[in-house]
Amino acid sequence: MLGFIIKEFFHIFRDVRSMIILFGMPIAQVLIFGFTITNEISDTHIAILDQSKDHVTLELTNKIVSSGYFLLYDNINAYDEIDAHFREGKIKEVIIFENNFARNLEKDLNARVRIITDASDPNMANIILNYTMGIIRNYQMEKFGDISLPIDINVETKMLYNPELKGVFMFIPGTITVLLMLISAMMTSISIAREKEMGTMEVLLVSPLKPAQIVVGKVVPYVFLAFINAVSILLLGFFVFGMPVKGSIVLLLAESLLFIIMSLSLGIFISTVAKSQQIAMMISMIALMMPTMLLSGFIFPIENMPVALQWFCQLMPPKWFIIIIKDIMLKGVGIAYVWKETLVLVAMTFFFLGLSVRRFKIRLE
Repeated sequence: MLGFIIKEFFHIFRDVRSMIILFGMPIAQVLIFGFTITNEISDTHIAILDQSKDHVTLELTNKIVSSGYFLLYDNINAYDEIDAHFREGKIKEVIIFENNFARNLEKDLNARVRIITDASDPNMANIILNYTMGIIRNYQMEKFGDISLPIDINVETKMLYNPELKGVFMFIPGTITVLLMLISAMMTSISIAREKEMGTMEVLLVSPLKPAQIVVGKVVPYVFLAFINAVSILLLGFFVFGMPVKGSIVLLLAESLLFIIMSLSLGIFISTVAKSQQIAMMISMIALMMPTMLLSGFIFPIENMPVALQWFCQLMPPKWFIIIIKDIMLKGVGIAYVWKETLVLVAMTFFFLGLSVRRFKIRLE
């Protein structure tokens, strides 16, 4: 029995994949959870429309920007620019100071600030709104706290794209992304691994088929099945949860098809690396599910994470698809606003397909 136990220890230590799963994944998950699970904000991009440009609005602007929670992305000059900034996804909030802000505050003892937030992520919108109002209230106490007169800065708020702050508007796009990513990747990740286990891989390798043809042949059937799955999820979100589709349905389906192909190509690459179906499925579940949930912006804002982790998030395909699907469904934008994210997914698709074909070529040599 002792010899058998020692043999098992050596067997585990020789298996690099088992060591990574046993020790690497828990450490990685603890670090990821520690850095991503937070209700605080930092370096959130905002824009300011200052119609007064007096000493009070300047002080308020400096106080908001110097708080460490916000970064001033742009000074807007007109209301017409607000919608374009939100559609581009560059900012999360616009703060509007009315005309004669300082005079109204000193003479009429009341001045108005209007706050417009992007509520496509209602949790994030609420947090941003609360932080902004807290800073304004703090400024008011510091500036006029010793005055007995009822001086007040009146804050008006508006939530764009999701005025009722329905959480389902945030979770449906993220859920669609997670399901398509995991299902598509898992379906294909076990395909080539199954060929290895069943002993039919040799038949494929000695057949007249080229590596690219084998990869494409493995992907095409799953593209059709996953696309039907995507349509079903979108219909379910629309009819059951009332998820709006303000943009082009054709563009939405085309982007979904692109993401499916990208996910399938990633699954094919995993299957060329894994030696068995079990290992392929474990890699798909562990290596894809947690990063998709935590590092894609689905639940936790990427802007709140450390800079190094923010750069790592750029490598996560779901991050780009969530931006696309939210912009199309909630903001009603066209390809002119999501072409950069689309190009990223196209590049990732060719990258993973190329790696898959390369591994086939190595085996054929």
